[in-house]
Amino acid sequence: MRVMKAVKWFFALALASQSAHSLAESFDNEYEEKPWAEIEVQLPAFPEQINLIPFQVGAMADTKYLIDGNSLSVGSDGVLRYTLVVISSAGAQNISYEGLRCATAERRFYAYGRSDKTWSKARSNQWVKIQGSTNNHHVELYSNYFCPVGAAYVRNADDARRVLRRGGQSAVIN
Repeated sequence: MRVMKAVKWFFALALASQSAHSLAESFDNEYEEKPWAEIEVQLPAFPEQINLIPFQVGAMADTKYLIDGNSLSVGSDGVLRYTLVVISSAGAQNISYEGLRCATAERRFYAYGRSDKTWSKARSNQWVKIQGSTNNHHVELYSNYFCPVGAAYVRNADDARRVLRRGGQSAVIN
């Protein structure tokens, strides 16, 4: 009788162990099989001068870089989205609606601003690795503002606006 109980107990334990292992393996497979998916993007209102927040790129100050504070968002997909305004020393403006992924160090263009204050969808909608020198505004936003190594990523639009207004993550931490 004792042997029968021991055998039943052994099989119950083995079955439970196998079930737990199968569940864990199933979870791991399911977790790895679900690829990252970007949420559907809605274009923001066209930027207004009063909402633009400047940020510094490199030592040269002849080109102005600004982000529309009202357009900043952090989606459930982890993408920080914003409208960027670049003004050359001659006064020419380039406006783009972009996304930045801290987790993968990538950026993407969604749309470009037209002179009539409407959006034109970007032809190339691929995620691209952020690379380049310190004078590249994408490198600057990634490294010193939104995704610096050793500091927390921005969690929401308020965090992003605060970091921009204070001049980067190092200014926020100190």
